[in-house]
Amino acid sequence: MDIFDIQTKVVMGEGSLEQIKELGIREACIICDPFMVSSGKINELLTVLREGGIKYRVFSEIVPDPAIDVVVQGIIRILNHKPDAVIAFGGGSAIDTAKIVSYFYTTIEGVEKPLGIAIPATSGTGSEVTSFAVISDKAKQVKYPLSDKSLIPEIAILEPELIRTVPPATTAATGMDVLTHALEAFVSTGACDFSDAFAEKAMRYIFRYLPIVYTNPNDMIAREKIHNASCMAGLAFNHAGLGVNHGMAHALGAMFHIPHGKANAMLLPYVAEYNAGLVFSKLECNKAAVRYAYLAEVLGMPAATTAQGVESLITAIVKLMQTVEIPMSLQEAGIEESVFAEQLNALCEAAFHDGCTPANPVKITIDEIREIYIRCFTGTRTIAK
Repeated sequence: MDIFDIQTKVVMGEGSLEQIKELGIREACIICDPFMVSSGKINELLTVLREGGIKYRVFSEIVPDPAIDVVVQGIIRILNHKPDAVIAFGGGSAIDTAKIVSYFYTTIEGVEKPLGIAIPATSGTGSEVTSFAVISDKAKQVKYPLSDKSLIPEIAILEPELIRTVPPATTAATGMDVLTHALEAFVSTGACDFSDAFAEKAMRYIFRYLPIVYTNPNDMIAREKIHNASCMAGLAFNHAGLGVNHGMAHALGAMFHIPHGKANAMLLPYVAEYNAGLVFSKLECNKAAVRYAYLAEVLGMPAATTAQGVESLITAIVKLMQTVEIPMSLQEAGIEESVFAEQLNALCEAAFHDGCTPANPVKITIDEIREIYIRCFTGTRTIAK
């Protein structure tokens, strides 16, 4: 038996922010990063709150890869005024922080959980609909993925106007993060028909609309599709789980401070080659390869055989990365060989023990993780296109 549970009400499209007025909120704690304030983006949200007669306080000390000390500051802030809603406004770091802060506030005070409202201002993490959050220990250079159903926001608001001005480089990295979420969910050990449906749709949108948004940021139809794709991929992996691609990306991000979406993207072709059996010659009996080939077929790529389908899909991923100017290797991304070699053992250990790795479709060893890292560093691919 399996259960596919969607706990979040998703409000989407132009004017979605207006829904906040209908939620009966008395006082809100807004958790965002400083850019949301300095850029004036937060004013769109504050206007709606004022019009709805909703009191608010803003905690804007969020940084990329939120650390434990930032979470503690947020908990102290929320303890001081006990809001009945926590509004996460921004990228994945803001949303993850809000989820964690709300969780610990509820636990510490023994009170009812504040209404969780997530308003993503980038199209990438899918955190607005998931039970996952990531917190960093900067001293140990480790990222800890947390998972609990109570972390899932009750409301997700997908307002496409908020992402109109996202820079191309961020659009590229977050868009490739969506693709990674969807692809890993589709081949993971926890996949089901319902998670597959969300993952497939998300991948269709990314392959079609990400190049459009990257070259024409003001195409709001494409922007909205990418924003929706991010949420759909989140729904897919919230049920199915992810895999070693995310485990390795978490380690890379913690060690070298590479943005999460960019780290995922750089690893994706190499992990897909491994999962499909191209690295250790297991293609003919590999269920992941069959799943990749199926995806290639439904996405309209050549897939007369399993081998051709796998090659088509990985080649399409590489082409998309090149189109949106993602580095094709860690070396190209600027990581020095001596530093990489020095940290390789720690990277492998962290990735192997990461909470995402067990859902990978192929059981992986530390030595195989090492091989993937090395191939990703040097840019050595089996399908060299």
